[in-house]
Parts: sequence; C-alpha cells; structure tokens
Amino acid sequence: MAAFFMMKKIALIYMGGTFGCIGEPLSPMPADTFLPKLSHVLPLDMHIDCFVAPAIRDSSACTASDWLALIQQIQALQLKQYQHFVIIHGTDTLSYASAVLAQFIGQSAHVVLTGSQYPLLNIQGDNTREFTDAIDNLNFALNAVVKSSVGVYLAFRHQLIHGQSALKVHTTELRAFEGLDANHEIQQVLAPYIVQESDLAQSAQFNCLSIMWQPLSPELQVQNLRNLLVHLPHVLILQGFGTGNIAVNADLINTLKEIQQHGCAVVLSTQVSFGGIDQRYAVSSWIQDSGLFLSNCMGHADLYAKCLKMYLQYGSAANWATHWND
Repeated sequence: MAAFFMMKKIALIYMGGTFGCIGEPLSPMPADTFLPKLSHVLPLDMHIDCFVAPAIRDSSACTASDWLALIQQIQALQLKQYQHFVIIHGTDTLSYASAVLAQFIGQSAHVVLTGSQYPLLNIQGDNTREFTDAIDNLNFALNAVVKSSVGVYLAFRHQLIHGQSALKVHTTELRAFEGLDANHEIQQVLAPYIVQESDLAQSAQFNCLSIMWQPLSPELQVQNLRNLLVHLPHVLILQGFGTGNIAVNADLINTLKEIQQHGCAVVLSTQVSFGGIDQRYAVSSWIQDSGLFLSNCMGHADLYAKCLKMYLQYGSAANWATHWND
C-alpha cells in the first residue's frame, strides 16, 4: 500500500482558515511559520509537497478572484506533473470554493478540499491541539485524493462528497457538511477552464445578488425589486419556495423583464437545501415566457460558481441562453 501512495505526488496547498489558527481569540499563524509545523503531522509513507496559496485569508473574506488564483496555481502545478491536490481551506466558504473548483477544473485532476472546526495547533502554536478534527480531516483527505476518481471533492468528518453538491449545514458540529456521496454518479463538468490573468481582473468585478423570497405580497416584492434598478448586479438569483415557486402579478413580471433588459441575468432557484427546480405547478406557468434562467445546479454554491463561469466565458446575459444547459 505504501508503494501505491509513493507513486502519486500530492500537492498540499494551504489557504488558511481555522485549521491554521492559534491564540485566543483565534488568528491565523503566518503561512511560512505554519507549514513547517504542518509537515510534522504528515504521513511519512506519502509523497507530499506543501505550497502556500496565492491568498491566505479568513474564508468569509474570500471572493471569486481568490479561488481563480488558486485554480491558476493548480493548473501551473499540473504542468509540473502534479495531478493530485489537497486544499486546506476555511469552512465558512468551503462549499463555494469546492463548487468553483469543480466548475473550472472539471475532471482534469484529482482535487480534495478539507478544513476543520478546530485548529491543528494549541493556543501557543508550539504543539498539536489536544482536541482537534484537523489531523483526522487531513489524513482522510490525503487518503481520498489517491483513491478517488478525477474530479473535485470535499472531505470532512469521514465523508467524501462531490464538490458541486457541498453544503455547510452546521456552524460548530464536527459533521459540518452534507452533499452527494462521491460514489453517487452525477453529471460532472468535464473540460477544464484555463484561468488567465484577465479572468482574475474580470472576476473581481463580478456582482451576483441572491434574494431569498419572503412571504410578502407581489406589490411589496415589486417595490423591493425596483430598488435594484439603480445599480443592477450582473446576476440576480431569486430563491423561491419549494421547487422554485413564487407568486407573481403582471407588475412583478414586467419588473423582472425590465431588469433583464438592463443586461442582468435573472435566475430562478430554490431556498430549499436539497432537490431541484420543478415547474409543474400552475403558479409557475408564467415562467415559460419570462426569459428567466432556471437553476440546473446542485445547490446555491454550485449556482454561484456556474454564473461566475458563464460571466467570464460569455460576457453579457444576452449570450448565456445558448450555453445555459451545456
């Protein structure tokens, strides 16, 4: 088994998060100080090379350009014969990071993301913490990356799930994520998107707004939507009830069309964590002529990632229709 592992060169990329925090209150240890300490807990029977991600930050502050820079780093390492990658990332936006990597890397590499609810090191940063899930999650991710099929996965608390489907479901419990098991067959993104420097600059401007529909009258919904016309985002996601149902009137439909006419892509999704859009109900009959995009993604993070890629690939929403169901 050791020989099997040694044949596979693993790039371990550290991107920050609770995993590498010390002190009270918790704050990140500088990466160049943390990585030597991390190396002491790595398995000796595996070929692991450690790298620092382009951006080390609290994951709640991560944006699209940070994840694209990470993808660019992965794609550069692929040219150096690395095909197996483990990413240590904060848990706040770990589902978003997983979804973006899945959309852009596709099945061109073996990638497993992980993190922890507790730091690896103690408060002083001079030894491993007495109670931590960091070592367990990391070892699970390292073993998973050499055994899993190509694609992007999230490893957490002995669960390996498809990166596109990852959802954080608990703020503090060790089992913090849910999603489709890695053994579950899904329709994955196949071809990679090669990230260019221009993509990093363009992604920094990407403006995506999501509205979780509330039980309000259509008149109040119109009022809220019309406030957006002053400064429209590139993408407006409407998180409807149940299978994507929202109650409308003529004024609301016309307002959504006006938003679209200003170049904003309007996507109908659902605020329900699992399951997809279903338009068999009469309340949704207006959708057929609305011009709205219907979410065909595995969750909210996956929808964000898809919209980001559509924005970079095809520019304005007018060009999206031909490729939305690719």
